[in-house]
Amino acid sequence: MYNMIKIAVRNLFRQKRRSMLTIGIVAFGVLAVMLFTATAGSFKNIMVGQITDSMLGHIQIHSKGYVASLDNLPLDKTIKTKQIKKLKEILSSIPEIESYSFRILLGGMLSNYKDSTSIKLAAIIPENERKVVPLLEDRLVKGTFLKEGEILLPDLITKGFKSKIGDDIALVVTNADGSVNGQSFKISGIMESIVGPTGKYGYIHFDDAIAMLRMDSAEISEVAIRLNNFDDMKSVFTSLKKKLNKIKNKKGKPVFEIHTWEKLSPFYSIARMIDMMSLFIKIILIGIVLVSVMNVMIMAVYERTKEIGSLSAMGTLPSKIRLIFLFEGFFLGIYGSIIGTIISLITVYIVNISNVSIAFGRGSDILLKPSVSLSQIGTTVLIVVIVSMLAVLEPAIRASKMEPIEALR
Repeated sequence: MYNMIKIAVRNLFRQKRRSMLTIGIVAFGVLAVMLFTATAGSFKNIMVGQITDSMLGHIQIHSKGYVASLDNLPLDKTIKTKQIKKLKEILSSIPEIESYSFRILLGGMLSNYKDSTSIKLAAIIPENERKVVPLLEDRLVKGTFLKEGEILLPDLITKGFKSKIGDDIALVVTNADGSVNGQSFKISGIMESIVGPTGKYGYIHFDDAIAMLRMDSAEISEVAIRLNNFDDMKSVFTSLKKKLNKIKNKKGKPVFEIHTWEKLSPFYSIARMIDMMSLFIKIILIGIVLVSVMNVMIMAVYERTKEIGSLSAMGTLPSKIRLIFLFEGFFLGIYGSIIGTIISLITVYIVNISNVSIAFGRGSDILLKPSVSLSQIGTTVLIVVIVSMLAVLEPAIRASKMEPIEALR
């Protein structure tokens, strides 16, 4: 085995220029994949973080059937007092949950006493909401965060009304029983509008919504949950769903439904597209490595025909000849992967210390922080090495089938 490896390494450096070119092409493919994956992954993390930390939270719980009619913000599908008590017990029993916040979602008519428009509102408890969506306050374009008797409005509405901070505005809502109630609010802040559920919502205090809707103080529309570690989302979701499904109504059907942010936000399709692009780049890498290594090894078979014949004539088994070529492909993949990985890590480090930033919405620029994980390096190197060995398989088989007399002729 050692002799086979020694011969394979020696053969690679016989044609130094060709081998170096092939190793360089493989290294470039590894570099392209790692840089794209690291950068795309960083952008994806920024995007997901902005969505979950400024609007949705990581997981949401609703009464069964609520999400299907979310556009109507139904007040007859709220979570009741007894159900909330059970929810608190379940949420408190899961250590991975960092915090949660109760919300009431409602629709109404907004008027500045001159013009009016429809609006969707989220009634929140500010101190709880800050824990679940810590970037919510960062969406404030002007003004301060919420207190009782105040309202936060999307900038699209304030522009249409030509309203400013401190102006009074009237809100009229319809209760669950069909009666109408209204209240005057002071504009405390103007929020940046973001596409997606709750992205264009206004915000009022939870207690103000209870008073306007004449609801039981324990009724809520949804529970937004934040986890200690975002990576635990799937396991927590599965565990939480099992526990919630055990709570059934009189008809024996589940009372609650649970969704991750992925099912609630249209941005999830963009996140999936980023993952598909990363996969596409990896497929291109496979193509580059396959063609480059196969080209080198086919040329090597033709150039070393007499040598292969000599080895066969000396009694070298076809399997050992194949093994020599396989080792050559292996080392081409290994050398290219090592060089590509080193350059990738250096480039990622330079990008990080250069503080490259991107704009997300109209807020402050967000630093791009690409990173390359050990699993990503391991996967990329493994793919390159396997493909390199597959690329030499056909030339290796061709070489091992040569007849000694014909090869030496």
